[in-house]
Amino acid sequence: MAKAPASPKRAPRKSPAKKPPAKSAARKSAAPAAPNRERPAEPDRYTASKDELLEYYRQMLLIRRFEEKAGQLYGLGLIGGFCHLYIGQEAVAVGLQSALDNDKDSVITGYRDHGHMLAYGLDPKVIMAELTGRAAGIAQGKGGSMHMFSVEKRFYGGHGIVGAQVPLGSGLAFAHKYRGDGGVCLAYFGDGAANQGQVYEAFNMAELWKLPIIFVIENNQYAMGTSVNRSSAEDQLYRRGESFRIPGLQINGMDVLEVRGAAEVALDWVRSGKGPILLELKTYRYRGHSMSDPAKYRSREEVQSVREKSDPIEAIKKELEAAGVSAEDMKATDKEIKAIVAEAADFAESSPEPHPDELYTDVLVEQY
Repeated sequence: MAKAPASPKRAPRKSPAKKPPAKSAARKSAAPAAPNRERPAEPDRYTASKDELLEYYRQMLLIRRFEEKAGQLYGLGLIGGFCHLYIGQEAVAVGLQSALDNDKDSVITGYRDHGHMLAYGLDPKVIMAELTGRAAGIAQGKGGSMHMFSVEKRFYGGHGIVGAQVPLGSGLAFAHKYRGDGGVCLAYFGDGAANQGQVYEAFNMAELWKLPIIFVIENNQYAMGTSVNRSSAEDQLYRRGESFRIPGLQINGMDVLEVRGAAEVALDWVRSGKGPILLELKTYRYRGHSMSDPAKYRSREEVQSVREKSDPIEAIKKELEAAGVSAEDMKATDKEIKAIVAEAADFAESSPEPHPDELYTDVLVEQY
C-alpha cells in the first residue's frame, strides 16, 4: 500500500506578545462543576422461594410451548401475516413483570408481544384466537400477532412501527404521574429500535419531567438480521441514556432471577421519584426475526451453543432441583402446560372469524 504524502513543514508559530485578558481566566474558573449523579444500587440476584421458582418455571414454560404451537399453526396457514416468536427470551418478560403491580402498572412493547401478554396473566385462549384472526381474540381478531391490546390488563400493545412504543410509553408514564396513581410504565424495545431518533426524544422528556418509566432494551443480539456489533456504534446499550442523565444497568436476560433482581432495583428507583431508568437485558432469540426469516446470518452452532449453555428454562430447572422439586414434578408441569396450549389452539381453530361488519368498528373517523 502506498504511503500517504508527507505534510509540508510549517514554520513554528510565535507566542503572542500579550497574555489573554484576566477575565477569561476568571470566567473559566467560574464554570460550574458537573454534579455528582446518584446511581442506582447494583442489583443482586433475586432469592426466590420454592413457590416463586415454580411459578417462574410455569410461566416461562407456558410462553415456550405457546410459541412453539404458534409456529406450528403458522406453518399450517392458520396464522397469517407476520409472526414474531419469543422463544429464548422468556426470562425477560417473566422476570420483570412478576415484580409489577398488576392493579396500577402498565406495559407496552413492540411486535414480539405474545410472551409479554402471557407473562401479564392474559388468557392463552384469547391470545391464540387473536393470532388466528378470530372474533374471540383479545382484539376481536383485528390486531393479529403484532397488535394485541388490553385496557383491562393495562397492556397497551403490540406496535409494528419500530420504536413507536417508546414515546407512547412515556405518554403512559406521564399519565401515571399526572393522575398520581402510583403506577409505573414498563416500555420494552429492541436493540434495533435503540437507534431510532424518537427513542431519544422520549428519553429527554422522560428525564426532564422525572416520569415513572422503566425503559427496557431486549438486546437479542441481531435486531432483524444484523448483529448489534455491526449496526450500533455504541453496542453497550445500557449507556444510551447517559447523555440524558438516565442511569443504565446491563443484566443477564437469560437468568430469570437476575432479571427479577434488576426489576426490584429499577422499580425502587422509579417509585421513589428519581425519574426513568434504562435496563439492557442481554438475551437471545432461537428463531428468526419472524417466521419468514431463515436466519442465515448466524450459524446453527451458535444457536445450539446458547441453548446448551444459557437456556433460561433449563437454568431454572436446576434451581428447582436444588429446592427439592423432582424431575417427575417438572415433567408433570410440562404436561399440564402442553394441555393448556393445546386447548388454546383448539379454541382458536373452532372460533368463528369476525363478521364483515367489524371492518367498520373501532375505527376513528371524523367529518370536516
